[in-house]
Amino acid sequence: MLHQRRRKELSDSHFQAYVVTLSSVALLGSARSGRTAFVHASVILAVTWGVYMYRDVWPLATLYRTPVDVVEGPLLWTRLGLLSFSGVLIPLFSPRKYIPLDPKVRGLFVQEPLQPSAEQTASLFSLLFYTYLESFIWRSRRLSRITYEMLPPLSDYDHLKHLISRMFPVLDPMRSTSQRHIGLLLMRVFWWELSNLAAMSITGVVGAFAAPISINQLLQYLESGRADAHIKPWFWIVLFFWGRLFKDISDQWFVYYTTRISARTQAIVTELVFEHALRIRMKADVDDSSDPTESNSSTAAAVTPDHASRLDPEGSQDENSEGEGDSGGEATHSTAASSSPAAIFKPDAAKKDSSHGGKHLIGRINNLISSDLNNLENIGMPATFLMIESPFQIILCIIFLYQILGWSALVGLATMLITLPLPGWITKQIQGAHREKMKRTDSRVQTVTETMNVMRMIKLFGWEPRITAQLDKKREEELVAVRRSKLLTLLINACNNLIPILIMLSTFFTYTVIMKKELTASRVFSSMAVFDMLRSDLQSSFWIIPQLVRAKVSLERISDFLRNTELIDEFERVRDGEAADIWTNTVPENRKGVIGIRHASFTWSKDSAPCQTAGGRRRRTFMLTIEDELIFQRGKINLVIGATGAGKTSLLMALLGEMHYISAGPDSYVSLPREGGIAYAAQESWVQNETIKNNILFGASYDEERYDKVLHQCALQHDLSLFNAGDETEVGEKGITLSGGQKARITLARAVYSKADILLLDDILAALDVHTSKWIVEKCLKGDLLQGRTIILVTHNVAMVSPVAHFVVDMGSDGRILSQGSLESALARDANLLSEVKEEQEVLEKAELDLDVEKPDAAATKQAAGKLVVAEEREQGHVGWTALKLFLGNMSNRPIPFWLIYVSGHVIRQSLANLQTWYLGYWASQYETHPPEEVSVPYYLSTYAMLLALDMFVFACSSSYYVFGSLRAARIVHKRLVTSVLGTTLRWLDKTPTARIIARCTEDIGMLDNRVARATEIMTQVFVYMLLKVAAVLIFSPIFMIPAIVVTLASGLCADLFLKVQLSVKRELSNSKAPVLAHFGAAVSGITSVRAYGAQEAFKAEAYRRIDRYTRVAITQWNLNRWLGMRIDLIALFFATGLATYLTYVSDLSASNTGFSLTMATAFSSVINQMIRVVNQFELSGDSLERIQQYLLIEQEPKPTPEGVPPAYWPASGHLEVDKLSARYSEDGPTVLRDVSFEVAAGERVGIVGRTGSGKSSLTLALLRSILTGGSVRYDGLPTEKVNLDALRSNITIIPQVPELLSGTLRQNLDPFSEHDDAVLNDALRSAGLSNLQDESDQSRITLDTQIAGGGANLSVGQRQILALARAIVRRSKLLILDEATSAIDYETDSIIQTSLRTELGKDVTLLTVAHRLQTIMDSDKIMVLDAGEIVEFGKPSELLQKENGRLRSLVEESGDQEHLYAMALGASTA
Repeated sequence: MLHQRRRKELSDSHFQAYVVTLSSVALLGSARSGRTAFVHASVILAVTWGVYMYRDVWPLATLYRTPVDVVEGPLLWTRLGLLSFSGVLIPLFSPRKYIPLDPKVRGLFVQEPLQPSAEQTASLFSLLFYTYLESFIWRSRRLSRITYEMLPPLSDYDHLKHLISRMFPVLDPMRSTSQRHIGLLLMRVFWWELSNLAAMSITGVVGAFAAPISINQLLQYLESGRADAHIKPWFWIVLFFWGRLFKDISDQWFVYYTTRISARTQAIVTELVFEHALRIRMKADVDDSSDPTESNSSTAAAVTPDHASRLDPEGSQDENSEGEGDSGGEATHSTAASSSPAAIFKPDAAKKDSSHGGKHLIGRINNLISSDLNNLENIGMPATFLMIESPFQIILCIIFLYQILGWSALVGLATMLITLPLPGWITKQIQGAHREKMKRTDSRVQTVTETMNVMRMIKLFGWEPRITAQLDKKREEELVAVRRSKLLTLLINACNNLIPILIMLSTFFTYTVIMKKELTASRVFSSMAVFDMLRSDLQSSFWIIPQLVRAKVSLERISDFLRNTELIDEFERVRDGEAADIWTNTVPENRKGVIGIRHASFTWSKDSAPCQTAGGRRRRTFMLTIEDELIFQRGKINLVIGATGAGKTSLLMALLGEMHYISAGPDSYVSLPREGGIAYAAQESWVQNETIKNNILFGASYDEERYDKVLHQCALQHDLSLFNAGDETEVGEKGITLSGGQKARITLARAVYSKADILLLDDILAALDVHTSKWIVEKCLKGDLLQGRTIILVTHNVAMVSPVAHFVVDMGSDGRILSQGSLESALARDANLLSEVKEEQEVLEKAELDLDVEKPDAAATKQAAGKLVVAEEREQGHVGWTALKLFLGNMSNRPIPFWLIYVSGHVIRQSLANLQTWYLGYWASQYETHPPEEVSVPYYLSTYAMLLALDMFVFACSSSYYVFGSLRAARIVHKRLVTSVLGTTLRWLDKTPTARIIARCTEDIGMLDNRVARATEIMTQVFVYMLLKVAAVLIFSPIFMIPAIVVTLASGLCADLFLKVQLSVKRELSNSKAPVLAHFGAAVSGITSVRAYGAQEAFKAEAYRRIDRYTRVAITQWNLNRWLGMRIDLIALFFATGLATYLTYVSDLSASNTGFSLTMATAFSSVINQMIRVVNQFELSGDSLERIQQYLLIEQEPKPTPEGVPPAYWPASGHLEVDKLSARYSEDGPTVLRDVSFEVAAGERVGIVGRTGSGKSSLTLALLRSILTGGSVRYDGLPTEKVNLDALRSNITIIPQVPELLSGTLRQNLDPFSEHDDAVLNDALRSAGLSNLQDESDQSRITLDTQIAGGGANLSVGQRQILALARAIVRRSKLLILDEATSAIDYETDSIIQTSLRTELGKDVTLLTVAHRLQTIMDSDKIMVLDAGEIVEFGKPSELLQKENGRLRSLVEESGDQEHLYAMALGASTA
């Protein structure tokens, strides 16, 4: 005995010495070694503490055992206290030392230095209970709004830079050759997080069984008359408390790792898609689904370089986040996906093409990073639940039931297996219904998206009533599918409630009727708790499986994008396993450093080939062919000229590597040296939503002298003086604050400011008037900043630019080179070019442009300050009643009776549910007061079944009633939103990004259909449930009124703190996603420019910053949920434990009533957290109602009135009278037109000219009442201010400088409402000059069946203008306005168009033509010269040319082509 004691003392000494050593290392060692030693010591002490607890504390809970070390006396409890302090309290409460995960991450793509996150230094206790958030929450609760800077810093292991270094080697197809499913690759990179999920799910299930075990044992104790039990009751109460606490902690950490996986997945997949988008070949694909050879969207459909609009918003909201959903392989909803965009104005087209995959690159990427990523949100939870937690919990449930109910539990298991096919079948029906719903949602979303992208055209054409009707029809079709989906979901919910009831009934029937056993209270209430776990398990499985299938579909779509999308050749070769430098190795040694191409062809796609597609649709293809060798001169200006659509832009794209290179022989090559840098200016100017200065600098360092020179040479100084903020003025989305000429010059300035050796300039003069063009030629192209640099310039202004050109390339209409060398050589070989140059010939020595005479451009005068685009609207505080009433008040014509009936239904249902539980206890209590043979089992069983049936009936009625009410509200809100947006002003559209408008009509409407409706329903259910549960407890234990009030107040305090902070964080989260999408849109729409400048890394760095910002907000939001969850769980746990203690030791209730009270209390305490979450969800989803409500209050144009309907004959002619017309763009804006008065007779052709900013475009908008006007305008005798806007604009046709085309067939573009036959449409095309651009025998010519890509991306700008002109001719308006409608068309085609307009239009059709080209308008009947918003000259051109110092005469003399212009004017006067 003495020997054992000495050996124990020796081992204790060794143990203590080891622990002291570890503690010393923890205190004195390095950060990493100290942490390791601390963890090791803590584990050893905790295990020792556990051993002592088992040896000396556990025996105290039993009746017959004594502590093993009781002989040590007080020393034992001292030792146990010290172990508790050192092995439990110190590890729990000691803060952790911050160890940077990767110190090198500082400053590398991360703009601000990393600061330690409280999460990385918090103690274990603080981590478990989220107390490290307390300071942030209490600091924020008094603030009306929380800014991003106030949020807790992002942990360094969540920074995107670290995630990329960890995950890109596995996920990026450029770094990994693995072809395994991307889901498996994600499992590989998230193995640690998934392992934690698995562990937490198992411990959570184990902890969950503490409650039924404890209830069973406590009720057995009460049934025995409180006789001495082998294990004392207090142990079961303690087990109940610690088991529930263990489960709560496990559940919260399970959700913590789930949300962390979600945040990291969102970040890494977003960046993965973004970086891959930077490698994609930009091409102009259309819907070729009819082509049997077309693969299933394996190549990315895109737009031509720099022609794309901004990325659309997040897409339609996925209702499946609430558990309703598609499990099929259909592509989920998208803003540019399933339905063909051609369907926007053709209802039948949507049905015909709805099955085709969306092929817009921008829409596709948008879908991937919005709806598809949403499908991956919290993906770790359902995967772990289905594979680990659910099977494990079902097994434990069956074992537990078998222990207390014998083999009757197996009957319950058999019942479950037999009934499972029923919900399986219903689930399949739901999936089919959801697929149909998503198709219709896609159709509506696509229609809304394209509608918003062409809103200016819709308003200028007066199409609002027709578009509203079509959107309403789309919405109605969608709501029919939504109704079916919701009713089927209601049916599956009924099944989810019914199956556990059937399991319980069959089990109790077997146990009482067949096994002849007594159904005691301990068995009833403990088994009910387990049956409830089974019910929850089954319910979760039914919505998790579709969620997993949707996630699988989204992963496959992401994988298809990453692995099968066509890349530019540089990356395609890397992906195919070839060397990255193989591209440059194709250039022969003797051609190194040259800029040129030899023996090569280029297409926009690897699989492009001219063909006649099935169904008669023509697929337009283009091939650029260089048969010999083309070498541009270094250090010189090289011109690329040719007719519209000849392939001039394609030649630049071929040099940049944007087109697919097809070698024609061993000596083929394409060479564009990039060592000295490349600059590129696109024809359709690409500007970022930044300041003018930042657009010009484009990431380069600021050199004031060089910058000022660039502004001067690009004629921007005067433009900047017109803006109050100068070069700090924001250009807005798509550069809406700028005119077309200003955007072109800023794009040119960017190229000139760069220090690139080679500049590729694509028709930079097209959007400029003759004076500005001459300034650019004289000051910029001849300027010192371009001296010695290689310029390759595409242009139609041949005569103007040719004197400064050293080398000219003339392109033919078939994509081949007609000539190269001098201009004389080109003219000798191209008769068309010769005639065009003769028409345009200018005497440049007379043209000395004075920019000081320029006046503010209409767009410029609109801009009063640096910022135009208004900040995203953010509400403060709780969701307002006005927004809530938008949904709640539209559920019925009489909303108050509706809600009274609906809430009463839930009260009846929950009362029946409580009665069922009490009735089971009452049944069990009969065995305590009556012999078993006197208890009528059939009676009690049938009564119980009847209560269940009645409960199910009330559930079905109330839920169905709510579904129809919610659908009515959804229909009304959508109609009001669409009407409001379509009825707004052009000024509001200018200052509001399109993405925001689309988000309201898609994402927020989707939220209304799903989350708002679902959150309102659940909140009502849970509120009634909680009130009736606490009422049931108070009936049997009135003394718990006070604890119930305390619990309610404590929960309310936590909820109030949480909701105040959470709402602000959620709003910040909503506004943090938009910049990510906007950055994507800017990068993708200007991807050619980005790649040409080599700015990919800068764009990646900005993406890092924006994604990290979004991640920081998202993690804060999720952590706030965990903070609330832990506190509410603790409050509920103390309440339930206190009630259990009271019922066990104080109350004299029977076992059955005690079981009933405990069941109700447990349900009440567990639902408190759910109630707060539901209220929070309701508030968060109400954010969408607020956003919709904001857009119901926007400024509106005058609404149609019966008095404003014109007579049926109106207009009979194009007679126009204008008297003292003034106009401004906003109430506080400057006047852009000043007392303009003139008269135009029916059938007259009037040309409108003036310098940049003279008010030409403003005049056209004023005639349409698109801006604020004063004075009088009479159109065919009627004052336009008294005519409804839709009637006025439907009878005036305007063709803007930048035409807007719809994706779909050409027929649908010309005649969107199917009002004309093909003969009329073909005549219009011929009149518009299309036949001049193509050979009728060409198989790939443009026909009515030609597919037009979104925005007309597969057409040149000139071709788009021709089609827009044809659409205007089809409308047959009496007044036709051309606003620079032929600026991008070559001179020959322009002449043909003007001749055609003179002959094809009716004699009573008035034509107003705004043009920079004097040739376009010189043969007009009259010419109007505007300056500073006033008419300075108006009359016949021949008369105006006779005025000394006349404005028109000055313009003609400056043009240099006096003879031709005078001849045109003379011809017009004699005609």
